[in-house]
Amino acid sequence: MATATTSPQRSGSARLHVQRFGTFLSNMILPNIGAFIAWGLITALVIETGWIHLIGHNWFGYDGSYGIVEKLGHWGSYAKDDNAGIVGPMITYLLPLLIGYTGGRMMYDDQLRGGVVGAIATMGAVTGSPVPMFLGAMIMGPLGGWSMKKLDGLWAHKIRPGFEMLVNNFSAGIWGMVLAFVGFVVAAPFVSGFSSLAGKVVKFLIDNHLLPLTSIFIEPAKVLFLNNAVGNGILVPLGITQASGSDGKSILFLLEANPGPGVGLLIAFALFGKGIAKSSAPGAILIQFIGGIHEIYFPYVLMKPRLIVALILGGMTGVATNLVFDSGLRSPASPGSIIAVWAAAPPSSLVGVTLSVIFSAAVSGAVAAFLLKIDRSDDDGDLADATASMEGMKGKKSSVAGALVGSGAGAAGSPIHSIVFACDAGMGSSAMGASVLRKKIQAAGFGDVTVVNKAISSLTDTYDLVVSHQDLTARAQQKTPSATHVPVANFMSAPEYDDVVALLAERNNGEGGADGTAEAAAAPAAGGVGSDLLGRDSIVLDATGSREDAITRAGELLVARGAVEPSYVEAMHEREQSVSTYMGNLLAIPHGTNEAKSAVHSSALSFVRFPQGVDWKGKEVKFVIGIAATGNDHLKLLGQIAEIFLSSEQVARLEAATTPDEVLEVLGGVRQPA
Repeated sequence: MATATTSPQRSGSARLHVQRFGTFLSNMILPNIGAFIAWGLITALVIETGWIHLIGHNWFGYDGSYGIVEKLGHWGSYAKDDNAGIVGPMITYLLPLLIGYTGGRMMYDDQLRGGVVGAIATMGAVTGSPVPMFLGAMIMGPLGGWSMKKLDGLWAHKIRPGFEMLVNNFSAGIWGMVLAFVGFVVAAPFVSGFSSLAGKVVKFLIDNHLLPLTSIFIEPAKVLFLNNAVGNGILVPLGITQASGSDGKSILFLLEANPGPGVGLLIAFALFGKGIAKSSAPGAILIQFIGGIHEIYFPYVLMKPRLIVALILGGMTGVATNLVFDSGLRSPASPGSIIAVWAAAPPSSLVGVTLSVIFSAAVSGAVAAFLLKIDRSDDDGDLADATASMEGMKGKKSSVAGALVGSGAGAAGSPIHSIVFACDAGMGSSAMGASVLRKKIQAAGFGDVTVVNKAISSLTDTYDLVVSHQDLTARAQQKTPSATHVPVANFMSAPEYDDVVALLAERNNGEGGADGTAEAAAAPAAGGVGSDLLGRDSIVLDATGSREDAITRAGELLVARGAVEPSYVEAMHEREQSVSTYMGNLLAIPHGTNEAKSAVHSSALSFVRFPQGVDWKGKEVKFVIGIAATGNDHLKLLGQIAEIFLSSEQVARLEAATTPDEVLEVLGGVRQPA
């Protein structure tokens, strides 16, 4: 089962901070690996020392013009043509801008504004330096997204209706311009200086035959999940700078990605290991060598820490081999599969790269076999415990742990620390359901369990348990196959919520378990709702009609209040066609789709009561609360509404209300989020 649990280590530990920083850097690089691979393949094919020219010259003896290949590779008759070439512009502009955009969007994903400003800021750094600006992109991209988010927060909810687009576009444009200047004047010279210094350090290590010693640090760092900080933070940016030079390749790409040391270790376990470690090693070899998932061998090292010596010696052998053969890769090999390594290797380096993998695996395997043979302890090692330790250091469940300890180990008895409530849009029903479930879980004493809500389309396989409407469970299972899934039909009072609490008591070592329910935790609301959310004119107490009529009436009240554009009403119907907004406890909360957020001017509520009830896809509904919210206000509004409707006393008061003021007295706790 996948999870997003936090590491059991102290959150302030240096290792954890470095790991988080490495993960942050990795999240900028990994989504764009496809672009790196494309650049590497194009380079391998069209440059003067690439495959096309190599095959044509050496195999067929052709020494004539290569036409479009020369133009694409910027050589031959096009060597002096400034408008020719695709390799240079890709590494100079495309790849840094993609990283900058990704970094900005990571920090601020509201309508992609963070990504756009991050890309603009990165462009300033790119044009201000002659070296590929990957480190500059990792700085300016996140800075652009973070600073834009802070600026938007200064005038959030203060813009007059109708001026939102004007303010948003000009604020992003002006601030992007400022950051582009900063990137050009400040970031570019700083990164150029750093790259120059780092390049000199690497050259010193290579010239003095000291580069193999880096394995002393890199191999232990990988097992401790610090490889992202080392690889994506240092080796990849420096390697790309080196590969963009005259050699067209870099040995730095292989310092961390070489699959040889891990394969050798696993072969040793397959031959000389014991118990589960021996039986699982052959499958782990395929996952690591072909799939490129190096973390599969980490538990074997954690189980017997002395084996880190085998990895270090294997890694040093691989680096030394590449130095002897002057081999390297054109682009990063990600994942660290032999297939990715071969694909990124230029023709002149194929022999050296292949031998570096073979020799490093041989040395690592021989040393690991020796250490296993001289191990006279009766303890065969607990691979399951080592896997759990690995996942603790990683900060989440391993996607390949099932290959080591069996798929049931992760699913049957693992503690539950992260729960996601998923719905079609991640806005309405999931937010309310998450609020109700969160109350129950907290009241039961499991305060360390997180409950969030997300759209199914944005789910990742990193949660212990997924709750979703029964009509959407199949889709949720496709996105999160490792999680436990709980389908529900009633978001407000689903009996399955109690099953989840019981499962927590069973899985989480009996921790928590305090008596109480969400109903007990829900405090009655009082005090009157401010006119900024629900006004008397937005309350109807004697409505009749169908479900479609109810949605239209609730939406028209929001339009009349000036909170939304008329198009929002149609979006409410569209949302209902996707998944029912029936919540349970006689309540439905129709709201627009995620795409309709631009039609919302201000947060507001409407209240429509159907004394005789209305059929809501087979469920009875008497209370229809229309919701329009800016930003993420809907999450807090739905949580407040959920607290009220969890109380049978409050529902009874709403059912008996004869005036709008009585409704306002009950809904007094629903206020504009601060």
